This record gives sequence, C-alpha cells and structure tokens, in this order.
Amino acid sequence: MAILSTPGFNLQPSAEQVAVSSNYVTSFSFLNQYLPDTYEKEFERYGNRTVSSFLRLVGAELPSNSDKIIWAEQGRLHTKYTSCVTSAASGLTTIDFTVNDPNVGATAAIRANQTLLIQDNATGLSNKAVVVSVTNLVVKIAFYEATPSIINGMTCTVFVYGSEFKKGTAGMVGSLEAEDEIFTNKPIIIKDKYEVNGSDMAQIGWIEVTTENGATGYLWYLKSEHETRLRFEDYLETAMIEAVPAAAGSGALTHLSTGTPTGAGSDGVFYVVNSRGNVWGGGNPTTLSDWDTVISRLDKQGAIEENVLFVNRDFGFDIDDMLAAQNSYGAGGTSYGLFDNDKDMALNLGFTGFRRGYDFYKTDWKYLNDPTMRGGMSTSAASKAITGLLVPAGSTNVYDQIMGKNAKRPFLHVRYRASEAEDRKYKTWITGSAGGAQNSDIDKMEVNFLSERAVCTLGANNFVLFRYGA
Repeated sequence: MAILSTPGFNLQPSAEQVAVSSNYVTSFSFLNQYLPDTYEKEFERYGNRTVSSFLRLVGAELPSNSDKIIWAEQGRLHTKYTSCVTSAASGLTTIDFTVNDPNVGATAAIRANQTLLIQDNATGLSNKAVVVSVTNLVVKIAFYEATPSIINGMTCTVFVYGSEFKKGTAGMVGSLEAEDEIFTNKPIIIKDKYEVNGSDMAQIGWIEVTTENGATGYLWYLKSEHETRLRFEDYLETAMIEAVPAAAGSGALTHLSTGTPTGAGSDGVFYVVNSRGNVWGGGNPTTLSDWDTVISRLDKQGAIEENVLFVNRDFGFDIDDMLAAQNSYGAGGTSYGLFDNDKDMALNLGFTGFRRGYDFYKTDWKYLNDPTMRGGMSTSAASKAITGLLVPAGSTNVYDQIMGKNAKRPFLHVRYRASEAEDRKYKTWITGSAGGAQNSDIDKMEVNFLSERAVCTLGANNFVLFRYGA
C-alpha cells in the first residue's frame, strides 16, 4: 500500500512579512476562570532544517580580489581528431584528409612523418598511415596497406601513435606547444536582513524557543534573527550550486548588469557539470551494467581513484538494492553487508560504498531530499530533475592567474572577495537605535548579512551529474 498523503509535510514558510507583535500575545483571557495548561518549549517537529554542508565537506574557501576569477586546466597530451573528411580518388595508397573538428586553429597539430591510425566513423574500418605533408588543415598521408579500406568521402577519426623517418634524414619539422583550457567565473553578491522594532525587543514571550545551534530563551526576536542567519548560510551554499549566468538579452542581465565586467549570474556547480561534465540522463543507474557505463566514461577522463556520491534517498536505496542483489542469498535471505546473523543485532540494509574499478562512497544529500528545496521537484523526464552528483575526491594542480603560480586546489572550492581593507566572506552588521546599535534614529534593530563569492569547479570532466531526461 502506498503511503497516505496525511499528514504530509508543510511547505508554508515559517517566517512571515508581517508585524510581529502577535508573536508575543497569547489568547489567554482573565475573563476565563480556567487556567490553560501550556507547553512552554517549542517542539522541533522538523529536526535540523538547514540543508548546507555539501561544500563544507568537499571544498574549501579561498580569498579573491577581483571581479573575475580565471584558471587554467590541462589539455589532452595526445593528438586526436574525430571529424576528418577524406578527399581523393578511390583506390589510391596516398590520399588527403581535411580536419573539420570544431575549435581547431589554422593548422592541424600533426607533423610530417608522424604515424596515424585512421578509422571510418560509419563502418569502423581502419588503416595505418604515415604523414607525407601538412598544409594548414589538409594532411597528406601514405597508407601502410596496399589496398586500404579508407577511401574518398569518408568522415574519419584520426590519432597519432608515433613516427617513422628514413635513414639519414633531418629531424622532426616543427614543434607543439602545451595546450591549456582557460575557464572563468564571476562572484555574485548575496544579501539578507532581519529587522525588529525596539518595543518588540523589550517584549517577553511565553514560548521558550530553541534554535539549531542550541540557544534557548523567551525572546522571540532572537529566534527570528537566528533563523534569518541560518537561511542566509544555506543560501551561501545553494546559490553556489544552482547559479547560472544570465543569457544575452535576458531580463536578469538587464536588471543586474552594472559595472565592469558586465554580466550577471555565475557558473554554479550544476550548470558547469551540465555544460562540460558528464551527465547520466536515465534517472538512477540501478544495475552493474549501468555503473559500468559510468565507469567507462570515467576511464576516458581523469580516472580519479576515489569518488563521493551525493544522492537523494531514492538513489541511495537503488544503490543498496543493487549491491544486495549481488549476494547469492539476497533474494531469500538477509546475509549481505557487515552482518553476522546475530539475533540481537539490528539488521543493516544499507551500504556506505562499493568498489568497481574505482572506489565510490555514498552519502545522502539533504538538499536533494528537502521538500522545500529540490526534494519537492517533479521527477519527469522533461523536468531533468537531479538525483545525485559524483564528486572526485582530492585536489588538482592549477595555475592561479591571481597568485601567479601553480597551486593545489580541491576540485570544488569557493572564492570570496577579500582584500586588506575589506573582507566579504561573511559580513554582518547591526544598524538602528535598538539592540546595542546607536547609528540611526530609527527605532529598530536591523541585522544585515552580505557575502560576495563564486564557486570554482575544476576538472568538471571528472564529475558526473545524475538526472532524469537526456
């Protein structure tokens, strides 16, 4: 039987934009001769309501003093082109091909006397050849086979595997420069504010409130101020995960773009992995063959030995069920996992990770489970709902343009604006004439929050985003 919709979960916000004096007044009336029996302490029915922790677990926070963050990532070491069109009469042992791959410069990175493997993309037939000459993007090759299968008009994949020279000839003509890919991001400014008037600050409440950090008391405004702080701290993380750059012609660009450089938005983790990382578009991989497909892709990227899977609850159960099914007793017994069938031991039906080619460690991601965040989103194919993220563990070497040297950085880390005079990592200040502030004539206390930051996703080709929809 499916779980019933009652009581469900309350999606109404706990905070309201109304005058808060009603929070201090009870319905108690002296005209009523019966004294109500009240529970003073507020009941924490939702437990810990914050969703942040992801970036604290896998990343770091580092200062930056610019509107633009630039870093370089290594290019591939070897030369390979996947869109080379042959153009010569059929049956010849020497033909030309033209490199048509996107983002290639004016000259192909192939030199005379290098040896190539050339394969037809349609049929899979292949031959070996040596380069005779290179003119810009046109490469003349001579096949090693007398009757090559590669003929005129084929679109082929080509890669260099070595070289061969005649005796007594000069050395290699030309050289290749190391290739880097340059990526950029810009920080965004995140703000929030809580305000309470002086009279309400002097009002005692009858409810004893408790906050996530353990603070208790009967002053309701302290709870509201702390919840604003918690909400802001959550946004510091979720903004880095969800941020997207404003597209040209968008309303957000018109509304937010000021100063230099122009632009709005930022490249969040999900946006970057969607754009230049690996995406599994079939919901949750539920079989070993599904994971073999993911692992095969990781082999073609950085091949990071250890990876962490941040998943929603359904994805976590699917992994548990898949691993349990590998046990020959899985269908009719419960002997899988770290379990010795002791009658007094609680049955452990979950797994913390597995190894198949690489090590994968699994952890639930509260952000993907929370019904007020992504946990309440549709999971239809059209929604492209995200169910998990694979993050490589460890760090990578990058050239930091601001520092002017190579530096070790976690694959995910946050850069916040800071200098000797101004630190915008996490600013908070109080204005007004109440609560200890004496810098305004307004009878309020206003607690302001501000941060300016961007997330850097290094080596996005090593990440895997799991979602619904291709």
